[in-house]
Amino acid sequence: MPAIDTDDHVIAARLAAEAGDMLVDLRARLTGDGVTGRALGAEGDRAAHELLTRRLAELRPHDAVLSEEGAADPARLAAERVWIVDPLDGTREFGEVPRTDWAVHVALVVAGDPGAGAVALPARGLTLATATPPPPPAARTGPVRVVVSRSRPPAEATLIAEALEGELITLGSAGAKAMAVVLGEAEVYAHNGGQHEWDSAAPVAVARAADLHTSRLDGTPLLYNRPDPYLPDLLICRPELAERVIEAAAGG
Repeated sequence: MPAIDTDDHVIAARLAAEAGDMLVDLRARLTGDGVTGRALGAEGDRAAHELLTRRLAELRPHDAVLSEEGAADPARLAAERVWIVDPLDGTREFGEVPRTDWAVHVALVVAGDPGAGAVALPARGLTLATATPPPPPAARTGPVRVVVSRSRPPAEATLIAEALEGELITLGSAGAKAMAVVLGEAEVYAHNGGQHEWDSAAPVAVARAADLHTSRLDGTPLLYNRPDPYLPDLLICRPELAERVIEAAAGG
């Protein structure tokens, strides 16, 4: 099997959509029983993790898996192919019905690079994937929109918005924010602090497929499947804005 083949792209899209559909059904059923908030989010995390790890074991039994909800297996560091998944990105938002800004991430990483991936936005009925690369978002007039966390907006985002004469908009999960740029609902997603590889691997794969810029906040490359999966900062933006965004984030 090549390092990444067509079936890998299809599998990423299929599994993200499957987990997303399951989560939508689970959310409706449990909220009908009065389960909300943290209890709902915890059940979503568990169920999506079990579905994705079971399906990957069926479809790609020889590949390693790194999941936010599972124990990290050191053997993954020697594996050629590693699936990095976030079964429910935005657990808090999932528990706050009827919020839609949560996601499912599925990515295949080879030699540190997420070459195939999918991000499902189940509450919106969308799955964006490298299997069918999304078109680059169309340019727009008006202020540059910088999407940030609703609870922990980084100081760098304010610097970026000021330098680009833009505005801040808030969303929940990392996948929802990244896909806002892919969908043309924002132009910049800049994050600093608190993320891990599973937060960005799939969004980066999809954003690259849409011809967007992806990097660390200082412009250096994003590398995955490292011994420590902490990967705190991320930049996804329109390519023509990248140089100005990186300079602004550095306080320039």
